[in-house]
Amino acid sequence: MDRRNWMQMIAAGTAAGTIRGLNSIALGNETTGNKQRDYQINNSSNQAKSDYDVNRDSKGSFPFRFSLNTSTIRGQKLSIEEEINIAAKTGYDGIEPWIQELKQYNQEGKSLKDLGKKIKDAGLAVPDAIGFPEWIVDDATKRKQGFEEAKRNMEMVHTIGGTHLAAPPVGATNQKGINLMAIADRYGELVQLGEKYGVIPIVEVWGFSQTLHRLGETILVAMESHQKKACVLPDIYHLYKGGSGFSSIKLLQQIAIGIFHMNDYPNISADKITDADRVYPGDGIAPLKSVLQALDKMNYRGFLSLELFNRTYWKQDATLVAETGLKKMRAVVSEALTEKSKKS
Repeated sequence: MDRRNWMQMIAAGTAAGTIRGLNSIALGNETTGNKQRDYQINNSSNQAKSDYDVNRDSKGSFPFRFSLNTSTIRGQKLSIEEEINIAAKTGYDGIEPWIQELKQYNQEGKSLKDLGKKIKDAGLAVPDAIGFPEWIVDDATKRKQGFEEAKRNMEMVHTIGGTHLAAPPVGATNQKGINLMAIADRYGELVQLGEKYGVIPIVEVWGFSQTLHRLGETILVAMESHQKKACVLPDIYHLYKGGSGFSSIKLLQQIAIGIFHMNDYPNISADKITDADRVYPGDGIAPLKSVLQALDKMNYRGFLSLELFNRTYWKQDATLVAETGLKKMRAVVSEALTEKSKKS
């Protein structure tokens, strides 16, 4: 089940302005948890050689940290505890769960505080979680309900040690013409709400949506929210699907990005491609190396989170899928930064 179907299921069960100054964008005054990591490129005989070992633990080896979005192995129908174990043993630095998994865990009578301890003991961070509160909608009653849902989401994220919550345009995907400045105000309220729980909502671009399907729109919303901790969630697939492209990423500063979703896509037109077509990084045609070089140049030191919905992968061993995804992410990062070193 991909994001669109998941969102539709939840909905059924519960009943562009001009952007100025993008080249100087600086959303906030802190790195939203992104640590600085040094990396080395060895040079010998004027030939740049990568110092990254794609087979070893990523901690300290790369400028970015790597997270597993649990959608990548959803089809195997594992428990959140099993997903945590897989993420840890395959070498990820973090895990990005979906709120529905946390709800289910809690409904089973289990403690989210204990789950947070298991995550910490496994050596993992929770850089983000995926939820679907309707914070963006025009309808005041629905929006109030959406903010109440956001409160519950944030409380769960905080309890397991998480720092961020994705804020996609749920409820407005089929609606055109919502005033972006009104959306910015609503996002600002959501950020303020998050301060009570120590959780930062990340406004997310959704390429299939009628609202916030472009990176520029999400940036405007974040900027005009006037919140120091405002940030956006770019995703390789959604940048392609929605027509944003990738050249504008270089206009951002690292503090504008709450987390970055990694994936790739095959040679399918944007109007026909779906979430299920996502493939491992490096197995498609996305310009990943230039994107990663731009992220490195802006000194982004946050998480690259592997988010896939590939039905073929869902039929495979979950550990193998997670392991393969991490290895391929590391490989494309290594290639990108080695190439960047040669050019410099």
